[in-house]
Amino acid sequence: MIYQGNASFLLLLIFVTFALVACSDSKSIELKAKAQKETERRAAEAVFAATTTATRKAAAFAAQTSAARNTSPKIKYNAGESPEYAQKCGWPVNCPALLPGSILPSKRIVAYYGNPLSKKMGALGEFPKDEMLKRLKGEVAKWQAADPATPVQPALHLIAVVAQGAPGKDGKYRMIMPDKIINQVHGWAKEAGAVMFIDIQTGHDDIRSVLPRFEWILKNPDVHLGIDPEFNLIKSGKKPGKKIGTYDAADINYASGYLKDLVKKYNLPPKVFTVHRFTRNGVTNSKNIVLRPEVQMVMHMDGWGAPWLKRDSYKDYVVAEPVQYTGFKLFYHNDTKKGDPLLTPQEVLKLNPKPLYIQYQ
Repeated sequence: MIYQGNASFLLLLIFVTFALVACSDSKSIELKAKAQKETERRAAEAVFAATTTATRKAAAFAAQTSAARNTSPKIKYNAGESPEYAQKCGWPVNCPALLPGSILPSKRIVAYYGNPLSKKMGALGEFPKDEMLKRLKGEVAKWQAADPATPVQPALHLIAVVAQGAPGKDGKYRMIMPDKIINQVHGWAKEAGAVMFIDIQTGHDDIRSVLPRFEWILKNPDVHLGIDPEFNLIKSGKKPGKKIGTYDAADINYASGYLKDLVKKYNLPPKVFTVHRFTRNGVTNSKNIVLRPEVQMVMHMDGWGAPWLKRDSYKDYVVAEPVQYTGFKLFYHNDTKKGDPLLTPQEVLKLNPKPLYIQYQ
């Protein structure tokens, strides 16, 4: 009995030992499994945390960038400089196809304006011929340096018909320059490699009567035309200088048509045709101005004053009513007589559209 009991006890002890070993192994496996899961969980959390942090940083960066874009200051333009405003007004204009010999838009014209018989009408007559041409050459160099991509064509812009305060013998309030004076200035232009403009101030005369008088000089390929609404006072009957005159699109179309006929008659390159303007009513019905391949139209802002006023005038009377090309006048004396600086080429070139005809008076 004792032997059997001992045997039974021994068997029970072995069984318990095996059970404890098995239990111990099971727990060890379970602990290892748990440890593995814990390692995997922590790794997953680390990846998630890293991903979340990266995402948050990316989101924060995007938000900061967006905020910077939204808060970055917009470009501030002076009057007449905004490309958006110019585009809204209709620039660039759909122009006729260019003919051979066209000056614009591949070149920029820089002109001295005036009359050799008067020192007060502009730079052309203010200085002796040689000094005047030297000064013009200096201005041309400044414009060439300011815009190297656009060659500069020098010009002499002669007031060939001068408005008068008295009616004169014919009652027209204008004086036509002798052919001798016109030929003299034409010779100066050739000497300087410049083109020439004949400028007409009609007073109480009609452009249809005056313009044909100049066929003899306009038939030259290097001679162009300018007309000045300020001194066309037929409708008002007022004396020149007492009231600002006006031209209608019909008058401008007549002159443009006349130039077109000359180009065809004499087989000439296109004529440049400048129309001065610095008031709302200086040109009426501008939308009716006809564009022709033979004539390159320039609406030329020729008001004087402080830089802000000149820019305003350019915006209101030239940019706001697109025709074809634009011009800008600089007055050595009138622009600066109240202490304002003369606009530099760099400043004028900020205008939109950029003027392709520059005149100094």
